[in-house]
Amino acid sequence: MNVLYLLNYAGKAGTERYVETLVKYLSADGRVNPFFAYNEGGLLVERLEAMGVPTRQLTMSSRFDRKAAKVLAKLCEEWDIDLIHCHYLRENYIAMLAKSYNKKIRVVYTNHFILPNDAVTRLSNRLLDKRQDQMIAVCNPGKEQLIANGWSGEHIQVIFNAVDPEAWAGTRSESTMRAELGIPEDRFVMLCASRFADDKGHEYLINAVKRLTELTAAPFTLVLAGDGPLLEERKAQAAELGLTEEQVRFIGFRKDIKNLYKGSDLYINSSRHEALSFLIIEAMAAGLPVIATNIAGNPDIVNDEAGCGLLVEYNNPDSMASGMKVMIEEPDFLAQCREGAKRTVEEKFEIHKMAAATFRVYEKAVNG
Repeated sequence: MNVLYLLNYAGKAGTERYVETLVKYLSADGRVNPFFAYNEGGLLVERLEAMGVPTRQLTMSSRFDRKAAKVLAKLCEEWDIDLIHCHYLRENYIAMLAKSYNKKIRVVYTNHFILPNDAVTRLSNRLLDKRQDQMIAVCNPGKEQLIANGWSGEHIQVIFNAVDPEAWAGTRSESTMRAELGIPEDRFVMLCASRFADDKGHEYLINAVKRLTELTAAPFTLVLAGDGPLLEERKAQAAELGLTEEQVRFIGFRKDIKNLYKGSDLYINSSRHEALSFLIIEAMAAGLPVIATNIAGNPDIVNDEAGCGLLVEYNNPDSMASGMKVMIEEPDFLAQCREGAKRTVEEKFEIHKMAAATFRVYEKAVNG
């Protein structure tokens, strides 16, 4: 099956990781011949080109860009595309408009966010729903939000994001992070790897670290990996609170995320909204327990059945600090969560299961 993955911005976030993962695992056994088109280039373009995937830039100025739809329809003819897999509303609308110019086109849309649409968008969603072949929600709240946004539930399948456990296997001894940062082996290290933007919750997370210094005498370091528009503000905040580099360490954007996981004891997610975070699942596959905010898709990952960590209240420094204290001071509980994390990935978030389920959705879309 020839599948065109269509993405407005081909950067380095979770959606791009989702596309790269599907391309890798669905093409490995010949089920899919992948192609890629994008509006704004970035790291994903480089990675897919390195994998030998044909790529093409396609200007997409708005959701109802009929010129883009015509160009897309011609591109599908050129590459003999069976199905377009979209990831944001802009390209999804354009792909459905392209059906007017190329009757062969079938469209699958994966929703990566749990956000309500405005009234105009809900109306256009309902009008375009009859053109939509299949949709994927990456978590259960995501499906509920799609229906609330005007889409028909009969088209929507829930397929969790997933990772390859083998890719994240290994031991602490493989990591160079502690040596690089001068962190002792016996110090408790928490990792948060996300872009410094308002919705990621770094401001209250740093406040939680200040609160944690009042709750425990145990030595710890929170490693903050990532870049973004609010990075300097958060550095200034940590300094104003009197937090030292031993307590909060900013290390910028890193590509060696496995190295960071393996050097850490706990993964932290402090976001305001997540559909289903790849970073949480990767960290679990690497053997890290998790503290995550009790929002959106996070409870699909972290719950009593999984036994992989704790859920805390978003924007509540006391709740976050209390969770951190438990993980630091209760090693038996930490060890239980570590085992729960690896088991849960194998059972619910394993890449071959996700790839197979996604391909079944492709078949539904193509075969009607």
